[in-house]
Amino acid sequence: MPPTPRRPIRELPDELISQIAAGEVVERPASVVRELLDNALDAGATQITLRLSAGGVRLISVEDDGAGIAPDEMATALKRHATSKIASLAELEAVGTMGFRGEALAAINSIAEVALLSRAGGQSNAYSLDGRTGELKPVARAQGTTVEVKELFYSVPARRKFLKTDATELAHCIEAVRRHALARPDVGFAIWHDGKLIEQWRAHPGDAGRAQRLGDVLGEDFLADSVAVDHRAGPLHITGRAGLPDAARSRADQQFAYVNGRFVRDKVIVHAARAAYEDVLHGQRQPVYVLHVAIDPARVDVNVHPTKIEVRFRDGREVHQAVRHAVENALAAPRAALAGQLESVADTASPAFKPFEPPALTRQAQAAIKFAEPGHPLGVEELRTLWQPTPAAVEAAPETETTHDWPLGRAIAQLHGVYILAENHAGLVLVDLHAAHERIVYERLKNQLDGARITSQPLLIPATFAATPHEVATAESAAAVLQRLGLEITPFSPKTLAVRAVPTSLAAGDAVELARSVLAELSQHEAGTVIERAQHELLATMACHGAVRANRRLTHEEMNALLRQMEATERSDQCNHGRPTWRQLSMKELDALFLRGR
Repeated sequence: MPPTPRRPIRELPDELISQIAAGEVVERPASVVRELLDNALDAGATQITLRLSAGGVRLISVEDDGAGIAPDEMATALKRHATSKIASLAELEAVGTMGFRGEALAAINSIAEVALLSRAGGQSNAYSLDGRTGELKPVARAQGTTVEVKELFYSVPARRKFLKTDATELAHCIEAVRRHALARPDVGFAIWHDGKLIEQWRAHPGDAGRAQRLGDVLGEDFLADSVAVDHRAGPLHITGRAGLPDAARSRADQQFAYVNGRFVRDKVIVHAARAAYEDVLHGQRQPVYVLHVAIDPARVDVNVHPTKIEVRFRDGREVHQAVRHAVENALAAPRAALAGQLESVADTASPAFKPFEPPALTRQAQAAIKFAEPGHPLGVEELRTLWQPTPAAVEAAPETETTHDWPLGRAIAQLHGVYILAENHAGLVLVDLHAAHERIVYERLKNQLDGARITSQPLLIPATFAATPHEVATAESAAAVLQRLGLEITPFSPKTLAVRAVPTSLAAGDAVELARSVLAELSQHEAGTVIERAQHELLATMACHGAVRANRRLTHEEMNALLRQMEATERSDQCNHGRPTWRQLSMKELDALFLRGR
């Protein structure tokens, strides 16, 4: 291959610079929508209307009722690195607006036909600016701004070929608006496509507006199947809603994380949220959540990527722990306590001649699982010591009318040695005996572990392994964290690390594999949860073996004692493996099974 002839070093033309920047900022029509929405919200808009044509390829128009732009500033707004949002390094380090880079409009103008219409407050009329010619002329418009983007990527046809179908691009544009709508319930949003209104979310100011907006955007089912999150940890405030384990999905398509009102994709937050669901989710199911992280802007860097969708925290460990504890605490309260708030039997009774309604499929009982064969060496009397009812706990279940005050009701029978059948005021409760007791024992063991310091056991012969420079650097910088986790990892040579001590509870495991996992997690998230996760796996195994097995016959007193413990135990709605421990069948569902009232 012949050598490339040398070219002189020279400055690039402004238009080419803007087109290069557009390659980072504008990936598809949804990228334009995101940038224009950011500007509209920064302008103080209370109503934003998005109009699209051909999925946003032919037309993207964003109308707002914000502060508007002065006529003498409109031409400047389309120039590179022109913005009103920051003016110094100090303001850049504590950005409080959605946009701040001052390059979005210039980048969009270099690859599309842009028209800017705006009327600032106090102006007698509005003005329109043509992005190609720079022509400024008066027009009629109320206060606010309209940005029209036509024929996206007309000047770079190669980029246009990479776009998907109009339906796909439209879906991405709607998703961009949804993300903004979830963060700003005080702002109304409307989406039009080819002259048809396809989505509209009205403004809901006030404290109750956020829940209303969640229901409007994500559906009422999300509100019903989620719990509120409200947690303070020093300078951090975590709010939002976390979906119940039963509402988990096969895809991570309903995970929304915000930092100071900005939608972000952050590995620290995602990892922390996933860690909070670790022992309540079954298999590879993905949780659903909407989390808002309020933090001092000076403690987070939003100037990481031109799209502003990535952030970097000054103290990632602090954020990780705060988010994890916020979600864990929200999920900890057993939902069994909510069973007492269901409708009464009289309210749920089907009136005569009511049309037949099929039973809800989502409330089917868990399939029988043969945990063990009969003849387990531990008897029920020995296992009762694991329950250890507190003095405040209700003991035996007297057959009185007061039993309907118990959320999980009064035990009436044991089915095939696997399930407990209980009666409460709403109907029938089915409890998986082994799964429920497994969770009770597991939580008790975790509480005992949390109250104790992680002790380490020195190894007689240090376990050495070949380490990468990154692993060596992490071991040296995180020595204090490793010590708190019960690990001692020191350099043995420039390319070798030695594991000299491990947590006592994990001494029988593979020390090298444990060390590698901890170092990998510390390097990514600045928060080592590998030790805790490994300890919890050990406790889960112990709880599984210590829990009462299937086909073990319990007395009514023992069954009722188990129900009372479930009502008082955190995360008792799922076993250690994420499977449900109980199900409620209302009188309405039971009546439907037998066609009562038809």
